[in-house]
This record gives sequence, C-alpha cells and structure tokens, in this order.
Amino acid sequence: MAKPADEIQFDDFQKVDICLGTVERAEPFPEARKPAFKLWIDFGPDIGVKKSSAQITDHYTVEQLTGRRVMAVVNFPPRQIGPFMSEVLTLGVPDDQGRIVLLDIDRDAPDGARMF
Repeated sequence: MAKPADEIQFDDFQKVDICLGTVERAEPFPEARKPAFKLWIDFGPDIGVKKSSAQITDHYTVEQLTGRRVMAVVNFPPRQIGPFMSEVLTLGVPDDQGRIVLLDIDRDAPDGARMF
C-alpha cells in the first residue's frame, strides 16, 4: 500500500481534469519498453478522441478493452512514448502483485463527464 502523498490545496486538485471515456480502439504496442497497449479513447464532443499508452497487459486483452469505460487525466501535456504520442493518462491502481487494474464506474455517465 502506498504512503499518502503530501497534502495539497483543493485548488490544486481542481486543476487535474479527470474524465470518463470509452475505448474505441485498442492495439498491441510492441515498440514500448514495457508491455503496453495503444488506446484511442472517446471523451465526447467537447474533448474528442485522445490516444493513450497504457501498461495494462496483465489483466486485459485488446478485445476486452474495446468498448470499455475508463477514467483518464485529459489535461496533461502529450508525451512521446517510443513512436506513439500519448495524449491522456489512463488511470488504474496496482493489485497485490503490482499489476494495473483500471478504474471503473458503477453507473452510466456520458463520455467526457468530469470527476469531482
């Protein structure tokens, strides 16, 4: 279990834009240093489709990811991951062996819905 991070102000939290999206497409990412998938995630009409490199190959397959709802940080600057430009950070937590489990919601909400 991780130690708590340093205390921040509420205004700092509000700067992080975490939104709900639907994975439109997923592909293997063999060029990545660590096993990963390339994801194209639809965040609705205001944000659009954004790309993400996600190290989630332990628990998921390309087929399982297509159509899946995910949470992601959508306002980080894009990051070059090998030959792929990752535009959002797909969010998950480690299981007891350190393998990433995606965050999920328990009710339906529209793509682009902001977490608060």
